[in-house]
Amino acid sequence: MLDQIFRNMTPVVKNLLILNVLFFVAEFAIPNIMDQMALYPIGSDNFRPWQLATHFFMHSKQSFFHIIFNMFALVMFGTHLERVWGAQRFLVYYFATALGAALLHSLVVYLRIKGVEASMDPDLVNYVMNNGSELWSQQKNFSDPLMGQLNAMSNVPVLGASGAIFGVLVAFGYLFPNTQLMLLFPPIPVKAKFLIIGYIGLELYLGFANNPHDNVAHFAHLGGALIGLILVIIWQKDKTKFY
Repeated sequence: MLDQIFRNMTPVVKNLLILNVLFFVAEFAIPNIMDQMALYPIGSDNFRPWQLATHFFMHSKQSFFHIIFNMFALVMFGTHLERVWGAQRFLVYYFATALGAALLHSLVVYLRIKGVEASMDPDLVNYVMNNGSELWSQQKNFSDPLMGQLNAMSNVPVLGASGAIFGVLVAFGYLFPNTQLMLLFPPIPVKAKFLIIGYIGLELYLGFANNPHDNVAHFAHLGGALIGLILVIIWQKDKTKFY
């Protein structure tokens, strides 16, 4: 069965799947690769420009579900999009939604960091920025709530293909709105348009709820979905041009 699925994959989807798996294996084989490849907040000591293009090939090695869900969605839905658009357009779409996810997430984190800084003494802010990264690398944090919150936001990276995957889901829902998708829990059929709208609504709620114990980058998901929707609408209006 797996062999048949692999043979039926379109070229770009297949290569993206292989790249994601290789990066995932590399996380176990290469020490500290996460520090170089995951996307840290802009302004962090760990931020590197290339992380904008590498973070969406990385997945948490603490959770196999992270990469399994993303790659399953990529294969199931991305294959249909690549067959409709062709390899080049699908690849452009995938990278555009991944970058859009990174930019919206980075903007939200930046605004939240500035909001916390505004409520703190400037000397404390400087102290956190100068010493927090080393403390965080030792899996420690400041005992003061605001200092600890600022340090966590400044040193927690985002990673994973989820932003691009949300773009893929939006495009699939837009192009194939009445396709019946079977839920796992509960096992009932739902039209793609309703499932994806509901999923986006949930992400929007969770993003603004900003639960401190929630480590999911909801605004990265929303960024991928937003850029994806914009691109699909533009492309559907003018089907004679690539861009």
